Order: sequence, then C-alpha cells, then structure tokens
Amino acid sequence: MTPPASPPAVLQVLPSLVSGGVERGTLEIAEALVAAGFRAFVASAGGPLVARLEALGARHVALPLATKSPAGLWRNAAALAGLVRREGIAILHARSRAPAWSALAAARRSGAHFVTTYHGTYNEGLPGKRLYNSVMARGERVIAISRFIAEHVRAVHGVGEDRLRLIPRGVDERIFDPARVGPERLAALRAAWGVAEGRPVVMLPGRITRWKGQEVLVEAMARLGGEALALLVGDAAGREGFRDALATRIAALGLGERVRLVGHAEDMPAALLLADVVVHASTEPEAFGRTVIEAQAMERCVVASDLGGPTETVEHGVTGWRVPPGDAGALAAAIAAVLAMPPAARAAIGARARAAVLAGYTTARMQAATLAVYRELL
Repeated sequence: MTPPASPPAVLQVLPSLVSGGVERGTLEIAEALVAAGFRAFVASAGGPLVARLEALGARHVALPLATKSPAGLWRNAAALAGLVRREGIAILHARSRAPAWSALAAARRSGAHFVTTYHGTYNEGLPGKRLYNSVMARGERVIAISRFIAEHVRAVHGVGEDRLRLIPRGVDERIFDPARVGPERLAALRAAWGVAEGRPVVMLPGRITRWKGQEVLVEAMARLGGEALALLVGDAAGREGFRDALATRIAALGLGERVRLVGHAEDMPAALLLADVVVHASTEPEAFGRTVIEAQAMERCVVASDLGGPTETVEHGVTGWRVPPGDAGALAAAIAAVLAMPPAARAAIGARARAAVLAGYTTARMQAATLAVYRELL
C-alpha cells in the first residue's frame, strides 16, 4: 500500500520573534495553517513569542536569521535548504529582507515555492539598497499589505498583477471588541495610569520612536486647552534617549500633568476603550497602521496622519479624521473638535468605524486570503 502523503508544509522566515506587526502576522498565519490542516514551520533567531507560536501547533526552528553578513546569509541558505528537504516543505514565505535572501537561495536549491510579504517602503538612501530591498519583490507571489505598498512595489520594482496580491492586515475581532471588555479591566488601567473618571483621554499607541509622532502630539497638547490627558502608550526598547528627550520637552512645556509616558500596555483593547480620541501621528508613511484599525474596532474616534496606509482605513469625517503629518496645530484643532462633539455623535463615528473594519480588515480575512495564495502555488 502507498503510505498517505504528509499534509503540505509552509515555512515562514523572519529575523526574530520578539514583538511587532510582522511577528504578529507570522503567528496569525501559523494559526490559520494549522487550522486548515497544513504543517506550519517558522524559522527565526527566537524570542518571547516562540512559546505562543508553539502553543498554536506550529514548529519553531532556531536559526541566526537576524544576521546581515554575507557569510551568515549563505550559511542560513544552506540550513533552510536542508530543512526544506528533510520536512518536505512546499513553500518558503519570507517576511524580512536578510532572511529573504537566504530563503530565496534555499528555494532555488530545493525547488520549493518562494513567497514574500512586502511590509514597508524600505530606505534606499545608500548605494546598493534598492538591490538589497528587491528580494522582497522576487517572490512567485508578492503580498502587499496595503494599496499604498502595492503601488510602491509596482512603481519601484515593476511587479506585475500576475504576481502581486493585495492582502491588508487585519484586526482580531475576537479580542478587539468593546462588548468583551469588562469594567474591571478599565478600572485596573485607570488606577495604574492615574486617570480620573470622566477626564477626557487622548491616546497615541505605538513604540516610542521619533517618526511615530509623539513629539507632534506633545506640541499639539501645548496648544490645546481644557483638561484632556494625553497618554503615550508604548515601549522605548532601544530608544531610551528619545524617550528621555520627550520627557524633557513635556516638562519644559509645563505639560507634566497633561501628558504621560505610560509604557507598554498588555491589555490594548481596554487601553483603547479608555480613550476618547486615538491619535496616529506618524510623520513618515505607515505601510499599513494596524493600531488605527484596532482603535476603530474598539469604536474609538481616530485622528490620523494623512499619508500611507491610514488614508485607506480612515474615511475623513465618516470613520475618523485625517490631518497633515507633522502639523501640531491641525492635530490640536482636530482633537478639540472631536472632544467638543456630543457623545452620541462620537459614538456614531465609532460605530461606523467598527463596521468598516469588520467589513474589510479582519484577521480572518487576512488569513483566508494568504492561504488562498498558498493554494494557488500548490
């Protein structure tokens, strides 16, 4: 008798599994693969998310994929090719440039299919960077995470519609649902952050880094009257110098009681529900901007920079507002206008925002579309 064939296997490769949108997307696709009967593998240098990945039923393979040295890339290519052959892996899915070069070489050696997800515009300031970046456009299928990124891939790399697939990121509606956040979770955050009941809250979620626009919000708060409290939610891992400079600027503007750096929030659905206005203030184009749709899924009013991915997810005046990037005055005016709206009007905007997210930007839709790409190749 012929032994039954093993289920098809997909190997995702990325530098590490520490934190971030790329890492979360990797886990979401691993979850979908296992649920659909595939064998799911992830290769990375490891990190805190490995345990969560393995709890989903996927297998992690530790390789030094964060390296950018030519010798390291070559060694990783050999290791990946060996893994592909041993496990019968059908598809290599690369999510970052350095690992992608190794994965491309491994795919060519082993005959596996090669897929990429193009997660950002990537800097081209140095000689040779366009060539280095181009690996993300060399997949048999190239997944763009927004229309903004799809246009970039077409324009910069000439990727045709036969290979390009638009699959926006999604929000997990099982987690980001206002109806599932009990009052005890809100009370815990209010106590931890010292937020008085009834005080208007403006929130900017995102890692503490210059281009995320925390400085712009601080300057906007200096222009904004009233008792609103701005919470900067996110960690500064590796950027403590900028965080300290931000704290110094807050103090210099006399905003110590009105702007707070509260660090990482483990319970982001509750954190977002605590806010009256959620701000996206990035000064460079965001490839997608998942925090925007997470806030919208929580029925929050969003004010976003008018560039990059949020131009697709925030319909101005309908599901949120967009303002010129880096314009503290415009941001302050938009926040003031939202806070001055009657609660029912803000609730209506929030309800429309959640409906738009559920219609087009859920994790389940993203997972299904990605699996459809795999099935195309198989």
